[in-house]
Amino acid sequence: MAKETIEVLIKKAVTGITFVLFSSVTALGQEVGKSPWGPADEIGSLNMMSDSLNVRLFSNISSGKIYDLGVEYFVGMPGFTELGDPAYQYWLTHTPRGTVVGNTTHQGEAVNKKVSYTGDAISMYTHTGTHIDALNHFGLNGKIWNGVAADEHLSDRGWDKSGSEKIPPITGRGVLIDLAGYKGEDVLPGNYVFSLKELKELIRSQQLQINRGDIVFFRTGLMKYFYHDKAKFMSNSPGLSVEALQWLVEEKGVMLLGADNLGLEALPSGDSSNWLPGHTYLLAQKGIAFIELLYLEELAAAHVNEFLFIGLPLKIRGASAAPMRPIAIPLKTYRRG
Repeated sequence: MAKETIEVLIKKAVTGITFVLFSSVTALGQEVGKSPWGPADEIGSLNMMSDSLNVRLFSNISSGKIYDLGVEYFVGMPGFTELGDPAYQYWLTHTPRGTVVGNTTHQGEAVNKKVSYTGDAISMYTHTGTHIDALNHFGLNGKIWNGVAADEHLSDRGWDKSGSEKIPPITGRGVLIDLAGYKGEDVLPGNYVFSLKELKELIRSQQLQINRGDIVFFRTGLMKYFYHDKAKFMSNSPGLSVEALQWLVEEKGVMLLGADNLGLEALPSGDSSNWLPGHTYLLAQKGIAFIELLYLEELAAAHVNEFLFIGLPLKIRGASAAPMRPIAIPLKTYRRG
């Protein structure tokens, strides 16, 4: 199994299965969740943010150090091309030489030789690089979070409910859990499933505090390969067990989750009726968004386990995900009161 790439694993998982939302397979006993914040809710657990909490968090900043948690975008970067999604592409639309030869600005050769004009464009799948999954990304039995039906709210121009444009600027108390560091590994081994038992032991041994409304990130160590070895990055898919995700949500009351891997949960799931059960559980049943492909190496190296998180997703109307540039600022020891 360790020798198989994530491309092979995912292809095996999706063979004969269409996108989970429209699949003929019905997960036993699973239906989309109804929001405790009312029938108009489109952001789920992000409703837990508050102005008063922001004031307390900002007043507890321990230093001016800012950690950048986003990855760079570059041609050839790891991504979901194995599912047929477009790879990240970058190209120039204007170059200084082209401007001079083509005189595209119609200002004359003298001006065009003096002023160097460069312009460029990109094309990519919205789930590329550091991004947040919107609540319309996964559903169950033809519906997404809060009972929203695809037949009524999904058009050729995307969803008119729970798209990434609805995700507000995100702030909160962040907690870093270094799974790889706890296991004494640079990178968790191939497709390692981090269990609930291990997670509880890690939290207890490192005296970490997870409060209701917190933002919790997990480091698998995979970013070691992201820039330099795409094959190794794509051949390894460790992550959390679904049981661990359920405990974080139902017992600890977390607001947002994230990790440095492709899917937060481990792949393959081992569930023949649902190839990404963690996704459907979090997004469709519990209304909890999460961030993938976070860069957590510097934060972990500095042993920063508690921080103010700020994340600003792009407002792409109707989209199932949005690229974002998240940052972390160390906090003094803080307990939500």
